[in-house]
Amino acid sequence: MSQPQKSKSFWSKPEGITGGIFLLGFIGLIGFLIFNFFGFLLALSQTPLGMAALLGSLGVLIFMALDNKARSLISYMYKSSMRWITGLFVQMDPIGILKNYVDDLKANLKKMRKQIVQLRGQMHKLKEMMYNNQKEIKSNLDLASQAKNGNENKVVILKTRKAGRLKESNLKYADLYKRMEVLYRVLSKMYDNSEILAEDIEDQVKMKEQERKAIMASHSAMKSAMNIIKGDSDKRMMFDQALEAVADDVSKKVGEMENFMEMSEDFMNSIDLQNGIFEEKGMAMLEKWERESTSLLLGGEKDQILLDSEKTETLDLSSPVKKAVELGRDSNQYDKFFD
Repeated sequence: MSQPQKSKSFWSKPEGITGGIFLLGFIGLIGFLIFNFFGFLLALSQTPLGMAALLGSLGVLIFMALDNKARSLISYMYKSSMRWITGLFVQMDPIGILKNYVDDLKANLKKMRKQIVQLRGQMHKLKEMMYNNQKEIKSNLDLASQAKNGNENKVVILKTRKAGRLKESNLKYADLYKRMEVLYRVLSKMYDNSEILAEDIEDQVKMKEQERKAIMASHSAMKSAMNIIKGDSDKRMMFDQALEAVADDVSKKVGEMENFMEMSEDFMNSIDLQNGIFEEKGMAMLEKWERESTSLLLGGEKDQILLDSEKTETLDLSSPVKKAVELGRDSNQYDKFFD
């Protein structure tokens, strides 16, 4: 399950890009003004009143730079402004973002279920091919044995070689089937966990949307600014940070889900059971994922899935493919983000 994550810095968010552009523009403007009005400032500094004005301005800047409350207030105003400007072009409402992720997850669940059905169909075909090959191996070995008793050496050689080729094919097919079995287990577990994820997000959106409206109504921009000046934490800002942390966690999991679906589709497309061939590239991709990748969606379950795939018992492909159901759980993996 998810663990609360450290909040992303302002500069790593979309509004941080806007803030960086405005900051560079402001620095450029200051440089332009100093360059063009340097003579005026120099003349102003030569009069007592002008010198006092310049020193006063410098003192205000130094105070703002050294005073924690002043810095916090300016930072809050700056970040709020950049967030508002960015919101004119980009979806910034964390509730809206989470609703979009729910739609993405539901669409991905449908695609993933189709992949599971398609994969299971391929596994059935491969199993049947291996079974038929095994029957043909036995038939060829029986014919070779009969030919040997009749001193038909040519037939013995032909039948034993054919049996050997079929046995070699079955060894390759067995390895392919093992990889497909791993893929089936992973897709099934990802489907289950993604189903839980979608329900958890929907629950959070339903609960937190009204809570956020109440916080927004009771915490004006002025009240938030006063909290910053007092050195208190702003409830609205903390609440939005928690929602952003949830959205960031979900974003990574949705990305992992889509990447794995793409990889599994490439793997399945590399298999041509009709002609009994498959590309090594598809096998290599899955093996690399098994060795190297960490999984946010599976967590520690990934190691258990790989361990289960090494056991002698095989999957029951006759069981129905799981459909989405109401899970009816009391806990929510994202409650801890708001503690």
